Amino acid sequence: MRDQRAVAEAASRRFLTFRLDGSLYALPSEHVLEVILVPAVARVPHSPTALLGVANLRGMVLPLVDLRALLGLHGDSAATATKAIVFDVGQQLALAVDSVDSLVAVAEDAIETRESELSAREGELLSGAFRSARHDEVAKVLAIERLLGAAFTQQPRAKRQSRGRAVAQGKGSAATSAPSKMLVTFEVAQQEFALELDAVQEILPAPAAVTLVPRAETLVLGVTSLRDRLLPLLSLRGLLGFPPAPVSDGREKVVVTNVRGAQVGLVADRARTILAAADSSIDSLPPVLAARTGGESRLKAIYRGDGGRRLVSILSPEQLFREDVMRRLGEGARNETSRGAADSTRRAEQTFLVFRLGKDEFGLPIDVVDEVGEVPPKIARLPKTPKFLEGVVNLRGDVLPVVDQRRRFDMPAAEGLERRRLVVVRTERHRAGLIVDGVSDVLRVPKDSVEPPPDLTERIARLVRGVINLDESERIVLVLDPSELLTPAEQERLDAFQRASREDA
Repeated sequence: MRDQRAVAEAASRRFLTFRLDGSLYALPSEHVLEVILVPAVARVPHSPTALLGVANLRGMVLPLVDLRALLGLHGDSAATATKAIVFDVGQQLALAVDSVDSLVAVAEDAIETRESELSAREGELLSGAFRSARHDEVAKVLAIERLLGAAFTQQPRAKRQSRGRAVAQGKGSAATSAPSKMLVTFEVAQQEFALELDAVQEILPAPAAVTLVPRAETLVLGVTSLRDRLLPLLSLRGLLGFPPAPVSDGREKVVVTNVRGAQVGLVADRARTILAAADSSIDSLPPVLAARTGGESRLKAIYRGDGGRRLVSILSPEQLFREDVMRRLGEGARNETSRGAADSTRRAEQTFLVFRLGKDEFGLPIDVVDEVGEVPPKIARLPKTPKFLEGVVNLRGDVLPVVDQRRRFDMPAAEGLERRRLVVVRTERHRAGLIVDGVSDVLRVPKDSVEPPPDLTERIARLVRGVINLDESERIVLVLDPSELLTPAEQERLDAFQRASREDA
């Protein structure tokens, strides 16, 4: 009896059955890893309609595929799908379906594989079918690898230059510019301050909750966790001698910097811009202010922007703290270093500027970002310009083409975005301004934590250089290649437009 049961089990296959648009389908169970609720996703620009986006599954980046689109069916899977089937066919993906039915064992001789009897509808690619005893209807076994291959056509990828080489070439090909410093500016008590970009490790939204430190000074707001390390949070208002803010408006940012080897978070009222400040526009602090013992002594220099109408006070992290605090920070950093000496050497890191379009977040390598500022109130719209160009602006004497990234990524226009920003980027061929909904933060992460993009189409592989999966905050940031933000044909048109602009000038 036991031998007969073993023979029967050996001659059967197991399938996971599920429903979509009223039909019963099946997948071989050997490909299925688990069934989950449909997760939140980050949409991938210029992806096929069958890709809903990428999701975070316990720290793993998981592409979510729309089965309805794979089969050519109409309807909104985002509204009707309740489950996602996670499966592995060489890479792990999730399939959005209306509902999951059951796990069934089917005898081999009950699986019909003759193509003439599969009765596949248009758009269906099937590897078999069997009659479900539970529902007394036919369950169609999807040829999922063939369906994916048809929707996500792979082509050989062109060999690309490394990012560092491309950026270096880009800066070399541009007109020689005056020496400058990159500044990160932020607002404290309605005044604009700055730190040099090299002194800023990252900029993050202020955490909703922090752990308070007993008997600490009022400028110590508490501690929070940053990638498994404790980060002390200090009020820039307190450090600069301003009174506490009467109420929080939710726009506070944490500027993470390094003081004598110790990481500290400086809490500002809000972030403002990233800009290239010409050395000729940066003045040393007047001696009468440098000699003061109040907040002015925290200043390192003054930047004069907009023809002197905009004054930005440049801070030095080392000058923000009293000498006794500096000693404690240095001792803490040495203790932290000694505790971590047994660990592997510190991993190499990368820094990204993170911007938003709707609910989606994207990253650009910080070394291709020239500056970040407010969108100019007037953008000149010129005749016979490519449709992806919003227009041109005069940025301190340079004619800068402006691209609306919402339009570029085929997203609907958004109204009432007062916080829109202009991100000026430079590649080996162009310098352009990108209009985005907002800039979230400056993010520094270990290089090996940037995961490869979904290997689904050549266009995605070229545009998306990697994925940053911030598991703790349940955020996914798609790292874009700035040189691939425009297609080759669009880049040629932009080249022609810029040549014509120079000739007209």
